[in-house]
Amino acid sequence: MSANVMLAPAAESDAAAVFALEQQIFTEDAWSLALIKDELTASYRRYFKLEQDAKLVGYAGVLVVGDEADVQTIAVSAELRGQGWGKKLLQRLADEAVSQGAKQIFLEVRADNPAAIGLYQHSGFKQIAVRPQYYQPAGVDALIMRAQLPLKWKEIADAQNR
Repeated sequence: MSANVMLAPAAESDAAAVFALEQQIFTEDAWSLALIKDELTASYRRYFKLEQDAKLVGYAGVLVVGDEADVQTIAVSAELRGQGWGKKLLQRLADEAVSQGAKQIFLEVRADNPAAIGLYQHSGFKQIAVRPQYYQPAGVDALIMRAQLPLKWKEIADAQNR
């Protein structure tokens, strides 16, 4: 993993940096600055950030209401992908959800994002539905996935030995 990367709570003061990274990563699906500010300050939501040498390089958010949680977003900069930071962010969101009493967690993921789908399956998420043409303007389907909390990570070695 990259050196000097820290995981910490995000705040409204991080909105501009989150917005800049959001546009780089999600391009046509990117959230507006106003929506990001709303997310960072809204009730029932908790956001976390990754910083490397004081630069925002990732973020993630979760909504928790009652015994259910919903992953709002997970984003990791291109230079840090494949190093386990997405998993760390997902685990932090799940831990936060559990601390607030959630028993299960949901998310939506683009059907054309095999890396993210693999991460979620590896953490125990199962597909429960499809939202056709959810991501606009590209018209890409969203897979709706659910996992029981706490997350139970599947060991890659176990899967390879079967």
